[in-house]
Amino acid sequence: MTPRMHTHTNGTLRAKARRAVRAASFTALAAGVLATTACSATDILDVTDPDIINPSDVQSAAGANAVRLGAMARFTTALSGSGELFMFSGLFADEFINGDSFIARQEIDQRIVTEGNSFLLGANRDLHRARLSAEQAIGLLEQYNPEAPGWQKGEMYFVQAYVANTLAEHYCNGLVFSTVIDGREEFGTPVTTQAAFERALDNVTAGLAEITGTTDNDIRVQNALRLLHGRILLNLNRYTEAAAAVAAVPSDFEYLVYHSQTTSSNYNWLRNNLERRYNVADNEGINGLNFASADDPRVPVCVGGTPECIAIDVNETLRDDLITAPVVQMLWPTRESSVAILRGQEARMIEAEAILATNPGGAIALMNEARATVPGLTDLSDPGDAEALEDLLFRERAFWNFGRGARVGDLRRMVRQYGRAPSEVFPTGEWHKFGNYGTDVNWPVPQAEENNPNAAGCMDRSA
Repeated sequence: MTPRMHTHTNGTLRAKARRAVRAASFTALAAGVLATTACSATDILDVTDPDIINPSDVQSAAGANAVRLGAMARFTTALSGSGELFMFSGLFADEFINGDSFIARQEIDQRIVTEGNSFLLGANRDLHRARLSAEQAIGLLEQYNPEAPGWQKGEMYFVQAYVANTLAEHYCNGLVFSTVIDGREEFGTPVTTQAAFERALDNVTAGLAEITGTTDNDIRVQNALRLLHGRILLNLNRYTEAAAAVAAVPSDFEYLVYHSQTTSSNYNWLRNNLERRYNVADNEGINGLNFASADDPRVPVCVGGTPECIAIDVNETLRDDLITAPVVQMLWPTRESSVAILRGQEARMIEAEAILATNPGGAIALMNEARATVPGLTDLSDPGDAEALEDLLFRERAFWNFGRGARVGDLRRMVRQYGRAPSEVFPTGEWHKFGNYGTDVNWPVPQAEENNPNAAGCMDRSA
């Protein structure tokens, strides 16, 4: 125990301590001034920031490759990582419903998206960062590593094409594609979604021209480009060309992006399984498909707290908003689960769509060819009605592409190219929490784009 001091002695000690502190402070300040003077008046401002990469740092073959790998990391982040494009897309369509209390997520789910939506701003930025990184990687590879295998540049063109197509599928007319030239931003001007699809098509064509080898990577990137080529041509209403573009893609092909605890977590898992902020949807808003209750092996689900969910560590029996039990996807059961952002079965769907009106039997046969790749799926039959056949095709596309950001583009295509009313394909009627669904069929240009003097928001909000 510390002995008790008399008051006057304690006060004396405190005064001495204060004088000692002032003396030490002065000494330290003087030392600092002397040290600064000993160097120069500007040395104290000359600080190296480890987060800044100067252009000279990547002007080599190794540097070019680092930028290429960085572009792939940003691409993954934008889609199934923290950019959450896939989750927001599924929320806006009928794949997921909102399970938390964030207003910005709720307005995406409810189809009443504002220009200032902070979540979609982040998704937009991440997509453009991936696109620009891929664009820069191509220039660096051409200049500093011209002997690099062609698939590396081909994959960078693929990233740009995928991003441009994805933006066009989700956003309104008025998209802006800015770029960076000599380290300075060059503002883009607003374009239509049609022009964005054509931009994506040009990138795919350039990428395919780079693939000249026969290695596994050459074939992987080539098939990804071919499949994306077909999807873009569908969006451009060029069905015969789309079918030809994907003819060589095998039905069991997968183009994977990868996650890990040390790089980028799988946010399809994190938001649905871990945090329970999203629920797998079931017949959402009258028009939605029965993803949760279909018992389809392409979209396996479980309910939180059941043995199936406990087996993948989802033990909670309420989702984040405490309203109901979480309905959890089981496609990506861990933080590290990779995501097949493109699958070869879609090639057969594209071929089927190309002949849907002229050869229904052939279209059904192609859909069944794809279904044969997954145990537990039985053959489909022709429903005997043109509109019902269209519904069947888009249902198959939805289950093959679940959680991979393709559903919004399909719903918009049903409006744009099949003459369906938005209220016939998008979730509509009473929203599952309160109020009603809105009428949005796409997302607005983010408000932050107003920093670009050329931008003018949406030209229109049509599908």
